[in-house]
Amino acid sequence: MNTTVFNPAQLQVLEMMSFVDSPEALAELKKAISDYFAKQAQKEIDRLWENGELNEEKVDKFYQLHERTPYK
Repeated sequence: MNTTVFNPAQLQVLEMMSFVDSPEALAELKKAISDYFAKQAQKEIDRLWENGELNEEKVDKFYQLHERTPYK
């Protein structure tokens, strides 16, 4: 049998889940978590832009990017 070891952040989220007592509360928690990760992603994009690792030319290349999963 495999055991799962939770890190401190996962344990904290599990503890917080005991306070989620309605679908509305769950929706609010999901939005808060989503907003957090969106903010983190935006910070990283800003950092890449400021360092020159991301620029308008690279962004334009994303529009032509066609990555597909090869199927047999």
